[in-house]
Amino acid sequence: MERYTLSVLVENHAGVLSRVVGLFSRRGFNIHSLSVGTTQDENISRITIEVNGDALMVEQVSKQLSKIMEVIKIKTLREGEMVKRGLVLVKVKVSPKTRSEVIEITNVFRAKIVDISPGTLTIELTGHDKKIGAFIDIIEQYGIEEIAQTGMTALERGSNTLKLDK
Repeated sequence: MERYTLSVLVENHAGVLSRVVGLFSRRGFNIHSLSVGTTQDENISRITIEVNGDALMVEQVSKQLSKIMEVIKIKTLREGEMVKRGLVLVKVKVSPKTRSEVIEITNVFRAKIVDISPGTLTIELTGHDKKIGAFIDIIEQYGIEEIAQTGMTALERGSNTLKLDK
């Protein structure tokens, strides 16, 4: 199974996200990652959906999505042709002995410390899912108190855009 990234432009109305996500669940497709936000036009939202599956499944889902009235455009983004980022906040246990090690790891990953307490550091990291995964794998040894992670969001590279037909 491969991971596919779908970029979907929709009308920014109540219930649209529920209908889009419902389409996946009714067909038994698990959404790996989901990100939603308005575009430069406040009447239009972009939904970025990552799913594991095959080309046939993605084609079926795209056809079904296009039948939802509020869906404007759908595009499957390819790995080398997109910029993809996510955000994670990680609260890590630290002691006076380990604090400098965790800070050093944070700097190597170009992450930011956004909160400090005597026993924890809260770290913000943005990047590709592989970068986030590598950071979590390394920092786990210190003890993770909490993690909050967004879904991936993506845009096509270069001058390619998912524009509305005008």
